[in-house]
Amino acid sequence: MKLGVCWYPEQWPETLWASDVQRMAALGLRFVRIGEFAWSRIEPEPGRFDWGWLDRAVDLAHAAGLQVVMGTPTATPPKWLVDAHPEILARGRDGQLRGFGSRRHYCFSSDVYLEQAKRISALMAARYGQHPAVVAWQTDNEYGCHDTVVSTSDAAKAGFRRWLAQRHGDVATLNAAWGLAFWSQDYRSFDAVDAPFGTVTESHPAHRLDWQRYSSAMVERFNAAQVAILRAESPGRDIVHNFMGLFTEFDHYAVGRQLDVATWDSYPIGFLGQGPFSAADKARYLRTGHPDLTAFHHSLYRACGQGRWWVIEQQPGPVNWAAWNPAPAKGAVELWGWEAVAHGAERMSWFRWRQAPTGQEAMHAGLNRPDNQPAAAWGEVAALAAGLAQLGPLPPRGRADAALIFDYESVWQVASQPQGRDQDALATAMAWHTAARRLGLGVDIVPPDADLAGYKLVLLPMQVVVDDGLAQRLAACGAHVLAGPRTGSKTRDFAIPACLPPDGLKALINITVARVESLPPGISLAAGNAGRVTGWMEDVEAGSGVDIRAGLDDGRGLWFQAGRCHYLAGQVDDGLLRRIIADAAAAAGLAVADLGPDVRVERRGDLRLLFNYGHTPVDLPVSPIIGVNPVPPAGVAIWKE
Repeated sequence: MKLGVCWYPEQWPETLWASDVQRMAALGLRFVRIGEFAWSRIEPEPGRFDWGWLDRAVDLAHAAGLQVVMGTPTATPPKWLVDAHPEILARGRDGQLRGFGSRRHYCFSSDVYLEQAKRISALMAARYGQHPAVVAWQTDNEYGCHDTVVSTSDAAKAGFRRWLAQRHGDVATLNAAWGLAFWSQDYRSFDAVDAPFGTVTESHPAHRLDWQRYSSAMVERFNAAQVAILRAESPGRDIVHNFMGLFTEFDHYAVGRQLDVATWDSYPIGFLGQGPFSAADKARYLRTGHPDLTAFHHSLYRACGQGRWWVIEQQPGPVNWAAWNPAPAKGAVELWGWEAVAHGAERMSWFRWRQAPTGQEAMHAGLNRPDNQPAAAWGEVAALAAGLAQLGPLPPRGRADAALIFDYESVWQVASQPQGRDQDALATAMAWHTAARRLGLGVDIVPPDADLAGYKLVLLPMQVVVDDGLAQRLAACGAHVLAGPRTGSKTRDFAIPACLPPDGLKALINITVARVESLPPGISLAAGNAGRVTGWMEDVEAGSGVDIRAGLDDGRGLWFQAGRCHYLAGQVDDGLLRRIIADAAAAAGLAVADLGPDVRVERRGDLRLLFNYGHTPVDLPVSPIIGVNPVPPAGVAIWKE
């Protein structure tokens, strides 16, 4: 795994640059990411370019032995472009114009901005596409950050109408697909369809779902345009994009299929406060991040990159953008690096080289302080570099024990019609992932169209649509299958299936969901001594060949099994969820053992890597080749099996 750093030479005196790259190389860094926010310095006014400073920065990096990941600067269109073409700006769901003065101030649906983005990308690719230091290109930066996927601009409305016409063919088909006889909402033409926001009460859920699908398609279109230019002008270089944690507003799998490598921006402490965790967990993991949050995204973006993935931004200290910004525990920065190693990352770079003294991110830590002295993370980065050199070539990660199917459309579908205010498909997937990892299982997160052959256990926490292809792969893969509530509960057009849920699973388990209920916070249903149900419960009718493994005190079935297929009809507490997953895993021939809340173990070939997210040391029965025994809080140990 190559180590690197995000470098912004345009923000610093040029007298620092030579020392910067020399110190990077001495620290063990091997690449820099550069350029993604530099449009106004590259093209300070329309058609006038200043390439000299960027030429010199790239040449200095190359002379120091550093590779370059070059970013297209389209996340920050300059003021002169906004003044000349104000129509490129997005509008929020509330219709409010998203103006200049921050970043990501453009609408994905704007054809005008698409052409400007292609223009600057082509110019950069022509200038640096053959430079020997440039090994990869990053398209834009963090698509959708700051709630910028969904726009209600005039361009977005016009684009949505064209998209609907292409998807549905004619307006009668649209009316039928959405079920617009309800509340007398039929349309006479596609031109009559507006944005599904600002209505008196709830707008039609199928309308909102298709608007999200359209918005995602516009991100795909924007990215594809840059990828085509970069492939033509800079062949042989990897093309990447940096996705974000806890973000589901567009289909990352679809964008990932356009790329060579999926990268993501890992901020374990920053994301902790925003994630679906209890107050107790947020306090417990204040300085390390949750034990499964980063691992979830490593696995997710490995899937988005079809096996190839990087961490392109890694948290080195306190960030600036969370509600509160604690400092990492001693050892946490190194731990996060080894966690990426465990999951097979090819590269990791820290954001950023030097903390900026001005601007919106002035309080965001770097590897250096604003006075250019090493910051707290410096020694841990050096330790990681030394450890990687000690280990030498690493074995491949290989396929995990279990596959967890995660689907962006399921997130949108639940959000379009949650039925319970706290329903969240991402949070449910993360809870199941935590339960499986706490049992010591390796977990691959995969899309619904993934090849499931070779997995012994397949988890579907909340897979709203189970189409024929997925149903066939589940039946053919031979794995034990555990599906959660709401699985198979809707059709692609967002209607309740004619045969009732769980549509697509009925060939594996003969059950019918007859009724559902959502429960407010503080209300739970007892399931004997096994556990409790919170949030969601389904009334299930079981047919022949189905065993009821656990039920509620009120007589309703909760855990159903037929052969190798299990169905869980309610959202259960963590302990009961682990018990059910453990049972399904054991039936599939997998060994399980409760590691407790704080310890996680990953396998990479014959290497075993243990991560201690807790507050007390952990004893090992072996002598590690990296780390010490006992493993301290925020510590890592690596040994060979």
